[in-house]
Amino acid sequence: MHSSHEGPPRPIIDLDSGLAFGCDYNPEQWDPDVWVDDVAAMKQAGVNFVAINIFGWSHLEPRQGEYDFTNLDAIIDLLHANGISINLGTATASPPPWLTTTFPEVLPKVEDGTRRYPGGRQAFCPSSPIYRHHAALLVEQVAQRYGSHPAVALWHVSNEIGCHNAHCYCETSSDAFRDWLMKRYENLDALNTAWGTDFWSQRVSDWNEIWTPRLTLSSRNPGQSMDFRRFSSDELRSNYLLEADIIRRHSDIPVTTNFMVTAHIRNMDYFTWTADMDIIANDHYLDHRLGEPTTELSFSADLTRGLAKNAPWILMEHSTGGVNWQPHNVAKAPGEMLRNSLAHVARGADGVCFFQWRASLQGSEKFHSALMPHAGKDSQLWRDVVELGETVAGLAEVVGSRVESNVAFVFSWESWWAVDAETRPSAAISYLEQAHAIYAAFHAQGITVTMVAPGSDLSGFSLVVVPTLYMISDAHAAQINDYVQNGGHAVVTFYSGIVDDEDRVRTGGYPGGFRDMLGIRTEEFAPLLPEQVVELSDGRTSSLWAEKTTLHGATAVASYVDGPTPGGAAVTVNDFGQGRAWYLGTVLDPAGLTSVVRNALDGAGVAPVAPEADANLEMVRRTGADNSYLFIINHSQQERRVSITGHEILTKTDISQTLTVPAGAVRVIREVVLP
Repeated sequence: MHSSHEGPPRPIIDLDSGLAFGCDYNPEQWDPDVWVDDVAAMKQAGVNFVAINIFGWSHLEPRQGEYDFTNLDAIIDLLHANGISINLGTATASPPPWLTTTFPEVLPKVEDGTRRYPGGRQAFCPSSPIYRHHAALLVEQVAQRYGSHPAVALWHVSNEIGCHNAHCYCETSSDAFRDWLMKRYENLDALNTAWGTDFWSQRVSDWNEIWTPRLTLSSRNPGQSMDFRRFSSDELRSNYLLEADIIRRHSDIPVTTNFMVTAHIRNMDYFTWTADMDIIANDHYLDHRLGEPTTELSFSADLTRGLAKNAPWILMEHSTGGVNWQPHNVAKAPGEMLRNSLAHVARGADGVCFFQWRASLQGSEKFHSALMPHAGKDSQLWRDVVELGETVAGLAEVVGSRVESNVAFVFSWESWWAVDAETRPSAAISYLEQAHAIYAAFHAQGITVTMVAPGSDLSGFSLVVVPTLYMISDAHAAQINDYVQNGGHAVVTFYSGIVDDEDRVRTGGYPGGFRDMLGIRTEEFAPLLPEQVVELSDGRTSSLWAEKTTLHGATAVASYVDGPTPGGAAVTVNDFGQGRAWYLGTVLDPAGLTSVVRNALDGAGVAPVAPEADANLEMVRRTGADNSYLFIINHSQQERRVSITGHEILTKTDISQTLTVPAGAVRVIREVVLP
């Protein structure tokens, strides 16, 4: 069992009351007379951790070089006097109007080369030396002033970095891109080889011939586009490091920023950021644009925990109800806020925080839900918030415990970028949709996975899931092959192992880097039309994708009955060395996917956390030095019964043999770890 528990449990931030329960607070939106009432209400709700100064630049520096900390001093003192710890922002997420008016060249350009203007947020080019200079001056002031303040428990650099300005295509960005490329390739011959510039007469003979990949009359060079995404992620990370380094000169308090591991943000390769974070933090909002938003919540939480290398992490933002930026502002059902919050805790969060404390009266997010709604305390939402605060406080003992899992799930931002890029075999195939689908199949079987980057250590895992891993280096592909050959089990889905890390196709037949391990050879892709359904020999169906595949040691588990490749293998299994590898060469219907997953789990000797676990009864175990904690979340409208013995923490009830979990309820069982 892979839990990565090292040493005794310990809090990831210094809070006396266990798990963090908190919110963003924007006091600049309110008259100071409101602050005292707000802080009193925070204490009533059990809030112990508040993020402030996230968007405070125009208040701290209303004019260039003129700083005013009067109000920030006051709110910090007020929170501290009431025993509330602070997550202190650097205020650099959105530059003030004076900066973009005085220096309009700071403003970013988008793919078509046109400038974007202030009025929203993040209106700056990440490569701009002017922006960086003024941001650094502000951070220096904030860090010097509050670097050793006893109320500050965490530093919060910027906010949701890159969610709006991940890619700037201006001339300054082109200069920075060239510098990045010079460091990566050292000479133009290496760059030309990596980008395949002999195609379409694109060979570069001088570094100044390289620009950011703005829109062209045709499709763009895939190598250039991939490197631009890598560069953009690194450039945003360097913005973070600029601020973090300043803070660390003045403070020994942990430093982080809030990631956005969600279905709609793919701009940063967060695996390359994690070494620079003292704590991993994430923002997550239930996404009603998806078919199964609660399953995606679990996916996001597992991926965030993977970024934390299975250490505890913080949910920096989520919502009490609807959000204003989705097409439909869907409110949460009774009990849903509590279920959402504890699902994150179950999957490793040692803190659950919200945007924001008090619902705004003006601005773009005035209809975004908050802990204190427009309706005030005389509302069901407020009563639910108080209940959640009490619940979170009652779970203090789980702090520092680690999630148990023996299934690795290989996730790759680079494959996401490449699979969803231009000129691909099928525009109907989305990397994240395929990753979500295979994740959901394991989730429905009660299996908790650990998300890992390509190249991660796979020892200690009984099974590895490799979904649509289109782009992977030779070394990282070899590592997965070796894992199976040495006794591991793997489930690999179609369109994996196709190209190396320079987007160069591996010849000799697909799936390239995994061909020998899987014991198959695909001569040609045969994507299906979006409405096309193909019959399989096991009575199931598939869609979206097919391949012309021949067996080279593997056994066909299911074959195509019709479609473009009748008689060809659709699902295979291969004994490779001491291990076994499954291959899904198509998009299986739910029953077919479930069957393969069950067979793979049985073969690898992997059992669910409990027999009763399924898609509607989510069950996850966290283990500490002395106890383990089984989180049970009933997403259904029916009560469920679970065979278990222990102490139920939320209802303070001893359980002997059988626990009934009411519809929509959450239960947390303390289990004694046997010697």
